[in-house]
Amino acid sequence: MTATMLAGLRPEQGLDRHSRLARLRSGELGSIHSWELVTAVDGPGTRMTVFVSGCPLRCLYCQNPDTWELRDGTDVSADELLERIARYLPVFQATGGGLTLSGGEILFQPAFAARILRGAKRLGVHTALDTSGFLGAKLTDQALADTDLVLLDVKSGDPDTYRRVTGRELEPTLEFGRRLAREGRVEIWVRFVLVPDLTDAWDNVELVADHVASFDALRPGAVTRVEVLPFHQLGRGKWHELSLAYALEDTQPPSAELVERVRDQFRARGLTVY
Repeated sequence: MTATMLAGLRPEQGLDRHSRLARLRSGELGSIHSWELVTAVDGPGTRMTVFVSGCPLRCLYCQNPDTWELRDGTDVSADELLERIARYLPVFQATGGGLTLSGGEILFQPAFAARILRGAKRLGVHTALDTSGFLGAKLTDQALADTDLVLLDVKSGDPDTYRRVTGRELEPTLEFGRRLAREGRVEIWVRFVLVPDLTDAWDNVELVADHVASFDALRPGAVTRVEVLPFHQLGRGKWHELSLAYALEDTQPPSAELVERVRDQFRARGLTVY
């Protein structure tokens, strides 16, 4: 895996505040945290994963709290990013890979996401969005049509637990999941982070599994996989560096037995689980 902050991308410079905000709103400009070239992590094949800045959620287990604020990213034009994507066409074609837009929350910058998705499809690139779905209503129908895969993070099935985990409401994520299923073409991978004493309660997982199964019932085969992601402490250092209070300081990763129990709860709905 090759990782980089913004190597090879030319940041936009010299814009006054008014011009910058106008270009951000139009999607000509995006605030980017980093990008990396990865294999079999954020979608099929070798992928260019672009992490943007800005997120409305404040997840207790967030690995990248340094992506929360839009102002902390680096301004990069959509044209510049698309030029970089085009350079990897041979890699994508050879591996069945493509582009994944992530964050932060990619739909915090919906106009930029739409421009990149449209440009990538014109290049013939497979496209994926890694999103909480909380801002799914901001994704236009055209941008959705330009999306091949959505990695949908369903962080809890119980609204109260979801609010505790993220500081926000669950329903927008569920509505986005239903929209994806009704759309009729986009593939859905659901991701669920398993955190002991936070998201691991039997009833909470049952509700997540029910929600995911309901997406698949709207369009059988829409959800092609569920990934149960065990919690880890790799992001703790960033919370410390940013002087943020970290509520999961003493939380341990889930046991193998717990992970398998949760996977079985999804399998019981006939879902393909990893």
